[in-house]
Amino acid sequence: MNSQPRRNISTNTPWETRFGYSRVVVAGAMVFVAGTVAADHTGRIHAPGNAAAQARYIYEKIGRALEQAGASLRDVVRVRVYLTNIADIEAVGLVHHEFFADVRPVNTTLAVAALAAPECLLEIEVDAVLPPEAA
Repeated sequence: MNSQPRRNISTNTPWETRFGYSRVVVAGAMVFVAGTVAADHTGRIHAPGNAAAQARYIYEKIGRALEQAGASLRDVVRVRVYLTNIADIEAVGLVHHEFFADVRPVNTTLAVAALAAPECLLEIEVDAVLPPEAA
């Protein structure tokens, strides 16, 4: 059993402080990344209207957040994707494949009515397990 204390990791987005959450929580060997949209640290939305470009931006952003925890996208075991338009599932799924074809984490994709900003077409959250050398 891993006795490491819980670690909260911030990426200093405006929402983390305002709404009281962490981008990443490490609990033992588990790494949980909060729902992530295609917004930069100022809140500007990347690629409005382009779900594939937003997905790519989000996965890259999640990868950087995982690195702060000692993990990487290769350590992801679960992905949850929330789409505002289910018609984007193919485009977003192909981007998911670019990042996870060899990893093949479990995945759930859901259609939702809206996200934090109207320009956000999707939100992604992931769970990962720290590699043995980082745990």
